Amino acid sequence: MINFTIKEITASDREWVARFLEKSWGSTKIVSRNRVHDAVNLPGFLAVEEGNPLGVIIYNIEGDQCEIVVLESMVENRGIGSALVEVVKRAAVSSGCRRLWLITTNDNMKALKFYQKRGFLLVAVHRNALEQARKLKPQIPVIGIDGIPLRDEIELEMPLQPLEGSGI
Repeated sequence: MINFTIKEITASDREWVARFLEKSWGSTKIVSRNRVHDAVNLPGFLAVEEGNPLGVIIYNIEGDQCEIVVLESMVENRGIGSALVEVVKRAAVSSGCRRLWLITTNDNMKALKFYQKRGFLLVAVHRNALEQARKLKPQIPVIGIDGIPLRDEIELEMPLQPLEGSGI
């Protein structure tokens, strides 16, 4: 069993986050819904064990919505991804968000399974969205997981309830 703790990403973690994003995502820029996120400068959390990162989640809060921009777990089936989503969900609720949402791609069956098992709902398929996204980030491949052509963005969401007594 892996014992890990969740910690907020700090300035001293940003270099690791930048290297990780470059390696895993081809850039620190993440595109969703025709928007470029400078993910290395967004808030987030790390799952760590003995100082070693085991997972990362990066999010962006705007108004009453919180978007999960990046979620990666380096060790699967140990609750790391679930714990990271839960801590962002709590941060979103405490910030008055009414919606937690994310974009994944049409090839990412593992992500679709993961998020739906945790209560996220499929709310939209943005057909051919990656054609436009590649104009913003040319590093996005044409072929994805298991040889599936990367074409569409799939939007998932979880409605959030405000905190009791928050007046929100």
